[in-house]
Amino acid sequence: MISRDEALKLLKEFNSEPFHIRHALTVEGVMRWYAEELGYGDEADLWATVGLLHDLDFEKYPDQHCVKSQEIMRERGIDERIIRATASHGYGLGVDIEPVHEMEKVLYATDELTGLIWAAALMRPSKSVSDMELKSVKKKYKTPNFAAGCSREVIERGAEMLGWELDDLISKTILAMRSCEEKVNAETPNE
Repeated sequence: MISRDEALKLLKEFNSEPFHIRHALTVEGVMRWYAEELGYGDEADLWATVGLLHDLDFEKYPDQHCVKSQEIMRERGIDERIIRATASHGYGLGVDIEPVHEMEKVLYATDELTGLIWAAALMRPSKSVSDMELKSVKKKYKTPNFAAGCSREVIERGAEMLGWELDDLISKTILAMRSCEEKVNAETPNE
C-alpha cells in the first residue's frame, strides 16, 4: 500500500494549483470520515488514499480524466483497488468502471458535492464549513448557476447508488468536511 507521504508527493507531481490540492485533501478527509462512519475503520487509510488520488490526472490531463490516472498509477505499482476506485468516480463520464464497493459509491457521491459545499462555505462570513447547515447548502444546490461545474445529476445518482436520501448525503458530507477542515487548511498551499 502506498504511504500517505508517497501519495501526497504523487498528487503534487501532477497537480500544482492550490484549488486542486485543496480539493484532493478535502476528499481525502471526507473519505476517511466515511470509512470510520460506515464501519470500515480498518480500511480508513485505503479510503483516504482513494480520496487523495481520485483527481490525480485532472489538472494535466482533463480530457483523459480517470483514464490517464490508471496508467500513471499502474506504472508506479499502486494497488489495483486504489486504481479501480479512483477511476470509478468517472463512471458515465467517459469511464465504464461502475462504482460497486461502498467506498467507490461514496467517492462518486461526494466528489462533486464537496466542491459545492466548499463553494457555499466561501460565501459565508466565516468562509468555513464549521457553521454550515443543510438548509444553506440546499438553497445553493437549487440554484443552477451556483457552482455550476458541480453536477447535481452525479450527486443525486451517487445518493441513489448508496440508497440514501439527498439530505442525508449532504448532512453527512458537511460533517465529514468539518472533521478535516483544519488539516486541509494547514496543508493547502497559499491560494
